[in-house]
Amino acid sequence: MGVLAQGWALVLLLGFCSARKAPGGSRNVLLIVADDGGFESGAYNNTAINTPNLDALARRSLIFRNAFTSVSSCSPSRASLLTGLPQHQNGMYGLHQDVHHFNSFDSVRSLPLLLSKAGIRTGIVGKKHVGPEAVYPFDFAYTEENGSVLQVGRNITRIKLLVRKFLRNQDETPFFLYVAFHDPHRCGHSQPQYGAFCEKFGNGETGMGWIPDWKPQHYSPDQVQVPYFVQDTPAARSDLAAQYTTIGRMDQGIGLLLEELHSAGFGNDTLVIYTSDNGIPFPSGRTNLYWSGTAEPLLISSPEHPARWGQVSKAYASLLDITPTILDWFSVPYPIYSLFGKRRVQLTGKSLLPALSSEPPWATVFASQSLHEVTMQYPMRAVQRGSLRFIHNLQNRVAFPIDQDFYVSPTFQDLLNRTQGGQPTHWNKTLHSYYYRERWELYDHSTDPTESRNLASDPRYAQALQELQGLLLKWQWETDDPWVCVPDGVLENKPTTQCRPLYNEP
Repeated sequence: MGVLAQGWALVLLLGFCSARKAPGGSRNVLLIVADDGGFESGAYNNTAINTPNLDALARRSLIFRNAFTSVSSCSPSRASLLTGLPQHQNGMYGLHQDVHHFNSFDSVRSLPLLLSKAGIRTGIVGKKHVGPEAVYPFDFAYTEENGSVLQVGRNITRIKLLVRKFLRNQDETPFFLYVAFHDPHRCGHSQPQYGAFCEKFGNGETGMGWIPDWKPQHYSPDQVQVPYFVQDTPAARSDLAAQYTTIGRMDQGIGLLLEELHSAGFGNDTLVIYTSDNGIPFPSGRTNLYWSGTAEPLLISSPEHPARWGQVSKAYASLLDITPTILDWFSVPYPIYSLFGKRRVQLTGKSLLPALSSEPPWATVFASQSLHEVTMQYPMRAVQRGSLRFIHNLQNRVAFPIDQDFYVSPTFQDLLNRTQGGQPTHWNKTLHSYYYRERWELYDHSTDPTESRNLASDPRYAQALQELQGLLLKWQWETDDPWVCVPDGVLENKPTTQCRPLYNEP
């Protein structure tokens, strides 16, 4: 264990006896979100990577094994996390920045908005990636909107100092601090000089800058653990090795954050949540609704529930649960309001706080994806109930789209080159099967954990398929999904809300 991890791990062990009480003893929340992070940590049984700070946090957290994002895309996921509403309901259908320009609806009541109105101080450090400002206001904000995303999202020394600034200006008012790392997102498309994952940024080499608190850890390609959904080739292994280095930077940053929290005296009063926004940027990962694109790490550390520290929960959790969980922690009610004069907006997520006392029976999560980049319209809806994952590809007659930064990645270029050259890809799919998908996909994780056999047409699963179709459709109606009638019909709201058939079967 590194010196940093040892230092704050000791605080975790002794802090409840020796750390000073936070002013007023207010309840607080620190939400930490990785950018395209996955299960690359010792806490999730990856023995190839060194993540002592995440591992130490896990030892004082409830570790969720079945946590999922509701959408596998950056801005839509962050908007869903901060509103408790799926992307098709909050309006953030795709990426927020530049030409993509997606925004949540003006009347959406976000978590920071609700907390601020309840007298809770809000802060964000790092990648915001959502809008408009009126929907996502923060009292303290250092993001890509007023600085460099590399500095506020990857420079862990800068992040540490900003968190210190936030905490030093804290009085007896409770606070919600959201730290959104930009690691381990790819940067080969935007800042290729720093490497595929910005693994060279701040390493002290010529032209790379220097992050004083970062001690870079380098991995050789033969050290990494290759996920089942990534091809096992030298190019992919090198790509993963670069990703590991940036995860190590984030891990050290998390250690710095927690040291700041405890040094400021807030360790006894703060709920700490760690997760990621979507799947890792590899084949079948980000932008997909497969397990590999939606499964997320989730650690919840409550100073009030030490009996659950270090335990593993198999209960199903969604990032749609984060907003109701934090509202519950602060005892802030969800308001009564509607969007566009429709039915009352209700959160379909749940508070996760009961899981900190005893194991709940939760076994269902939903997912909804419409776009990523503005050109990437490929709407999908999904539900997982127990071991069964059902995906509805609403427009499967077109090819599944590929985003820009994944396209230029060494891993995808390797797949393209091997496919074009007629060489073995060492992948569990072909590019053709990846591009062209069945309308209905059904996988049974109890017998097929790699989602290799589509059971949608298997008569033995006909009843289960019908039940999951109905369950998913019910959720779409409950959340006012504009795509609820696609591809078979048109949604008409007058005189009554209904799907009008198109008779467009091929």
